[in-house]
Amino acid sequence: MDGPGHGDAALSAPTLTAREAGLVGCRQCTRVCEAADERCPRCGARLSSRDPGALQRVWAWWLAGALLFIPANTYPMLITSTVGRASEATIVGGVIELLHYGSYGVAGIVFFASVMIPVGKFVAIAYLAILVQRGHRTKPKHLLHLFEFVEWIGRWSMIDVFVVAILVALVQFDLIATINPGIAAVCFALSVVFTMLSALSFDSRAIWDRIKTLSND
Repeated sequence: MDGPGHGDAALSAPTLTAREAGLVGCRQCTRVCEAADERCPRCGARLSSRDPGALQRVWAWWLAGALLFIPANTYPMLITSTVGRASEATIVGGVIELLHYGSYGVAGIVFFASVMIPVGKFVAIAYLAILVQRGHRTKPKHLLHLFEFVEWIGRWSMIDVFVVAILVALVQFDLIATINPGIAAVCFALSVVFTMLSALSFDSRAIWDRIKTLSND
């Protein structure tokens, strides 16, 4: 029978990482290989225990996406022409107009997908990158769950661009009514793509390096 403090000691014991065990995972086919191998025996991809340039790419794509997110919200997303009269609508302006017409559900979806999700992704990616740079005492599994969530939700940020594309394709009635995309649609699409590339550039394996450094203090 285990002693009274045996369970607590087991929980506080340091975790043996794959790097310490002399193993490395292939980022292409996920096979676990020997650290001495230069290439994966299954797919032939080059093996690397850590990506030394990952954080630089993360911040570069993050900054590009953040800069484009500003004009995406200040310039018009849609330009509507009705009987010779043109009107422009930004993302937030479109949400306010939907609220004015009583379409609360649609307004909530547009606001969540076009504002809340992109901003949340910027915050989450920056949070992960800063922790990996400076060290942390957060449980690695929580950070990994956050990283996986950021990767999964990234595709839903494009819903506003899809709506614009559908409206532009359907509403083309010459002088009666036409809808054209504004410059914000291009900026928003590029911002989403850049933040997705930023998340994909993040090397989640580096989370374990910083937690180990702090545990030895």
